[in-house]
Amino acid sequence: QVQLVESGGGLVQPGGSLRLSCSASGINFKIYTMGWYRQAPGKQRELVAAITSGGTTNYLDSVKGRFTISRDNFKNTLSLQMNSLTPEDTAVYYCNARLNSVINYWGQGTQVTISA
Repeated sequence: QVQLVESGGGLVQPGGSLRLSCSASGINFKIYTMGWYRQAPGKQRELVAAITSGGTTNYLDSVKGRFTISRDNFKNTLSLQMNSLTPEDTAVYYCNARLNSVINYWGQGTQVTISA
């Protein structure tokens, strides 16, 4: 079955960095658009960054220049390098694999907390 397993979340101080990883199995990883979403308490889930099968990326405006999404199609992994973190980045971060509007998978999420 399809599994997306996130790792790398945790507690860091403002200005710090974290690297999230998502290991995918059960899908033909290289043909999927992969993305990172986040959901803060009381807020809607939002797209943070995405990368297409061809490597095109897009980012939420508030993370541009601070976050970098990447993928390794040989290892079936998705990564999100997050720098200059602020308390506003605190959320549960979810890995997403999307082929079309019907075929769409989610990981279980990993908590990222930015606090002094």
